[in-house]
This record gives sequence, C-alpha cells and structure tokens, in this order.
Amino acid sequence: MAESSSSDSVSVDVETIYLGGKEHIVRTGRGSVSVIVYGDKEKPALVTYPDLALNHVSCFQGLFFCPEAATLLLHNFCIYHISPPGHELGAAAICPDDPVLSVDDLTDQIIEVLNYFRLGAVMCMGVTAGAYILSMFAMKYRERVLGLILVSPLCRTPSWTEWFCNKVMSNLLYYYGMCSLLKECLLYRYFSKVSLYSDQSEVRGSAEVPESDIVQACRRLLDERQSLNVFRFLQAINRRPDITEGLKTLKCRTLIFVGENSPFYDEALHMTARLDRRYCALVEGR
Repeated sequence: MAESSSSDSVSVDVETIYLGGKEHIVRTGRGSVSVIVYGDKEKPALVTYPDLALNHVSCFQGLFFCPEAATLLLHNFCIYHISPPGHELGAAAICPDDPVLSVDDLTDQIIEVLNYFRLGAVMCMGVTAGAYILSMFAMKYRERVLGLILVSPLCRTPSWTEWFCNKVMSNLLYYYGMCSLLKECLLYRYFSKVSLYSDQSEVRGSAEVPESDIVQACRRLLDERQSLNVFRFLQAINRRPDITEGLKTLKCRTLIFVGENSPFYDEALHMTARLDRRYCALVEGR
C-alpha cells in the first residue's frame, strides 16, 4: 500500500480550534477512539461524526469559523467530536493485521464512548458517511438519541455510481495513497455545490475565483490522512446495509440538510420520505 504524504503544517486558525478542546482516547471493545470535547460537561451533549477522510477539524471547522453558530452551539451544548478510527489529527497508520471494522462495529464504538463519559440521551450531528453511522446508532440505541442533524445523509446500500466511485478511490488509496486525483474526488464529494448559502465557484474556485480558505485548509488536512486508515473506513461504508426499513422506527427529531446538486441529493430525499413526517424536516440548498 502507498504511504500517505504529510503537509508541513496546518493554518493557525485550524490549530486554534483544535487546541480549544481536550482530546480523550477511549478504549473500546473494537479499538481506540479519539474524542475531542469542547465546552461545559454539565450542558447537554452534542455528538458529531465526520465524513470519509475527515475529522472534527476538517469537517466541522466551517461551522466554528462562523461566530454566531459557534457561540450558539457552545452556549447550549458540550460538544463531543468522535473521529473514525485513525482519522484524528496526528493519527498513525492502523496495524494491517487489525480486523476491518464494519458499520455495526463503528456504531457500537459510539455507545461505548457515551458510557465512558456517562452521557444519557444526546443530540447527534453527522455528515454523509458520519450521518449514516449516527442514523444506524439512533436505530440501535433509540433511548440514547434526542435528535439528529444530518448533512447529505446516506441510508441505502451504495448505488452503482457510488459503488464505482468508491472502488476507484479504494484503488487510488491502495496503490498511490492520498494523491492529487484522490483529493479532487474527495473535494467533489464535499463541495459539489452543497453549500446552502453560496455558489460552488465561491467555494471550490475557478479560473477567475481562487479556492476559498476552507477548501485550501481541507486540502492540506487531507495530506495528513493515513491512506490505510481512510481505505478501511471506505471499505466499511461501501459494504453498508440498507437501513431504510429501520428509519420508520425513529421517533427522535431529525433535521436533514442537502444541496440540490449534491451527489447524495436523491439519497437525502429518499431518507426524508421514509422518516415519520411528524418528526422530520428537510432543508434544501441551491
């Protein structure tokens, strides 16, 4: 397998956000998990889970760059950022002999994290692959979830298009590591006109418009990912089961965000249609 490359550093702003919380390494029956905790532990808990190849910095930094949102969240919640195995900042490569975790294993890690911090029912916020993991968690442990905030969520087995894209990314990871082509595939996944408030060209950049700071920071942080660790998470997501039927059992409040040009737009609509409309709301962005 190709080794992932390293960038020289991350921006000062990103480091400031990272250092604002305290990292806990939680040892579970399915391996260790990095959890970054922000805020007063006496406040209600908000658990986050990022998308593929991201962690709390690269996935949620845009939210924390917004003073109004950051103030609102930290005023009302203690935030527990859970990273997929080996996705935390500075993570070493996972031993190749360790078993590849399934999506079921990843959801069971979350319940162990909640028990470690002695948390009761929590709010959950996830993005794409992370939204799938948290949705499955809410189905398995309904009494532990107060509400879900999901961005471009998944709920079905991969479509042929997604399956093919994932296989291409798997091969790139295996043979070339975090190469330029793989980063472009991932950035398309993250920023394919999914912003609720701005045009894609303002984020990804164009011939006339430079890339936004958040895309540049994300690109640098992708350089730090260990290709083996991303490969293992991608394998789990590409083998995920369809959880559509289980969505009908969810009674927690669910808020879904999706951009109309997101690669996962149809998936978000499908999920919304299967949830109980009394408890679900959809926000579409252009």
